[in-house]
Amino acid sequence: MSAFTIYPAIDMRGGQCVRLLQGDYSKETVYGDSPFDMAQAFANDGAEWIHMVDLDGAKTGKRVNDKYVIEVAQKLPAKVQIGGGIRTAEDVAFYIENGVDRVILGSAAISNPDFVKKMLQVYKEKIAIGIDAKDGYVATEGWLNTSSIKATDLGVQLANAGAEVFIFTDIATDGMLSGPNIEAVARLASVTGNQVIASGGVSSLADIKALSHLANQGVCGAIVGKALYTNQFTVQEALQEVKGT
Repeated sequence: MSAFTIYPAIDMRGGQCVRLLQGDYSKETVYGDSPFDMAQAFANDGAEWIHMVDLDGAKTGKRVNDKYVIEVAQKLPAKVQIGGGIRTAEDVAFYIENGVDRVILGSAAISNPDFVKKMLQVYKEKIAIGIDAKDGYVATEGWLNTSSIKATDLGVQLANAGAEVFIFTDIATDGMLSGPNIEAVARLASVTGNQVIASGGVSSLADIKALSHLANQGVCGAIVGKALYTNQFTVQEALQEVKGT
């Protein structure tokens, strides 16, 4: 059985922990005013990784909530992956040099593919490619736009350029607690031959179980956000579910 990792998510806006519904900035719920305290609670529950998103950064195209990310990376034992607002080599270097384990490049894969390919060459597995899809096509810029590129095509291109880890989000399911698009996650793992972390829609321990059963096919983890914040289950329970499969 291949390893399967639970990634509790902390989405930051204005220094607070929030969740957006389907990426809509006007549909925000605040769940806490300290990203560090939230990360510490997840780590205390057994999380080995924390998934952090700078929502302000995703919207503005530059780092905004970076100090909270660095605080978590430097003070907690859990590993950190960060996405949102990372557009330059300086951004990537800043995070990695300050203790972040993995940097997620998303919109830049469409808008600046040469930059992304260079970062993959320099940092290898420390770069994850975030592919957010709507109806199978890649969405960019904080999900405000949908491109004409298929998610699977982009995945193959970037796998050929050296990408080893993908994070796949089906926007239709994000924040809806409706279950992840397991078929699309598995398809991306299959066509790229690489590791794919599922994101969006995980609402129950049954979803965790279904995804973890695909670990041998390259589905290596799940990002869990709203389900934790609305007490559908705990990080501990999710980890137990994975151990039991």
